[in-house]
Amino acid sequence: MERKEMGEYQSIAVVENVIEGQLMGSILEDQGIPHRIRSFHDTAYDGLYQLQKGWGDILAPAEYGPEIIEILDKVRSDAQAPD
Repeated sequence: MERKEMGEYQSIAVVENVIEGQLMGSILEDQGIPHRIRSFHDTAYDGLYQLQKGWGDILAPAEYGPEIIEILDKVRSDAQAPD
């Protein structure tokens, strides 16, 4: 089933680092979920906002918010699971 882009993009969740951002981008792409990953890095402030806000955020249509949050929670719980 092919998903269509819907609605306006809004901030759904904050990602903690570049690895989490890349992983989420890959998973969402594989699942056909429309999204954008936006970094908070600003060269003028040398990354100051990333220290305060997190690395970046996931933008997507609101309709996909619950699904994205569920995927992000799973990624984070898998990352914290002991080997």
